[in-house]
Amino acid sequence: MFENLTNRLNQVFDNLRRRGKLTEADVDVAMREVRLALLEADVHYSVVKSFIARVRERSIGVEVSKALNPGQQVIKIVNEELIATLGEPAPLNLTGGKPRVILMVGLQGSGKTTHTGKLAKLLRARGERVMLVAGDPYRPAAIQQLQQLGERVGVPVVTDTSKKPPELAAMAFDQAEKGGYTVMIVDTAGRSQLDDALMTELKAIEKKVKPVEVLLVVDAMIGQEALHVAEGFRDAVAITGLILTKMDGDARGGAAISIRSVTGVPIKYLGTGEKLDALEVYDPGRMSSRILGMGDMIGLIEKAEAAYDAQTAQKQAEKMMKGQMDLEDWLDQMRQMRKMGPISQILEMLPGQLGQAAKSIDPRDVENNFKLMESIINSMTSKERRDPDILNASRRRRIAAGSGHEVQDVNRLIKQFRETQKMMKMLQKTGMKGLPKMFG
Repeated sequence: MFENLTNRLNQVFDNLRRRGKLTEADVDVAMREVRLALLEADVHYSVVKSFIARVRERSIGVEVSKALNPGQQVIKIVNEELIATLGEPAPLNLTGGKPRVILMVGLQGSGKTTHTGKLAKLLRARGERVMLVAGDPYRPAAIQQLQQLGERVGVPVVTDTSKKPPELAAMAFDQAEKGGYTVMIVDTAGRSQLDDALMTELKAIEKKVKPVEVLLVVDAMIGQEALHVAEGFRDAVAITGLILTKMDGDARGGAAISIRSVTGVPIKYLGTGEKLDALEVYDPGRMSSRILGMGDMIGLIEKAEAAYDAQTAQKQAEKMMKGQMDLEDWLDQMRQMRKMGPISQILEMLPGQLGQAAKSIDPRDVENNFKLMESIINSMTSKERRDPDILNASRRRRIAAGSGHEVQDVNRLIKQFRETQKMMKMLQKTGMKGLPKMFG
């Protein structure tokens, strides 16, 4: 989403890094470019004006003029002020008597029902007993969609089309209380636009079940309109947080930067894909790092922790560092990495040039290569996978025929495996000093 903005800002930063000393004129030129980059990214003009003023004031002050590396110091200031603009993180409030009620509100098409399922999965993984309430009897198939999501996540869904949403919510609350549920999430009805009927119904539900959180689901792809939607809901009901969806899209993304400053409502979650686990807890520091091209190593680590079994990963790491990794280990590593999500998204979370390299990768090519490698390794015997040295010409021909590929494909896979082994041995001998050589 922030690709163009990231590229523009990195050009500005590259120019700053080349200068051993910064004058006030240098800062003004840089701030002019940053201002244009933010406006082109659809950041609200009032947010841009305030942001640039704060950065400029600090950049021509003592903290930069006396810094050993003035260019880096300005980048540090930009990062700090961007984090301040993005707002403080606001954890989900799950205090008070049980069940704690969460209302999901928003316009049609924002992804409200899908993100109700995502939030249910996230909270269930944290040990909460979750119940869903299908409070949208108006949109065709909305109830069926929530029921399917509930089945996939493993949580019950309460529905009754004979009752109006406020009465249904009250009935579900009693069931949740008696059943020992700790969280009840209500998927409310949406409209194509803000209207009195929608707000009246939301207020009635709010009065019946007294939610601890009212989360507004907003499509980040709609740009500045997202700010108007947030302000409209905030003025009618007590919005406590935002979920920005489609953050993996190709829109300019300025609304995500502006929305906290303009509305005063904290962002709590980011929807980053279609899968049920594509929901990130909002962290302004991590978002700032990604916008400025610094990567998101914390997010990458969290993805790895969710995908990898700790004991298995430890054993595999020890075998790799001792040069004892075989093809079975290699295949398992690839399968575990696959669970982390699309390879292009993973690489985008890396800092510097590795993150930039992700833009040239076609996820379909990566997926096809994985399938090819998996079919070849699966066509080997257990002995061949554990001892690739025995793979002579006749064995390779048999493996190629069994996997439906060419002998050249088998040879290429073995070569890649050998190169990986060499890299691991180099890292074992040289430690971190070997990384520059490994990555060219």
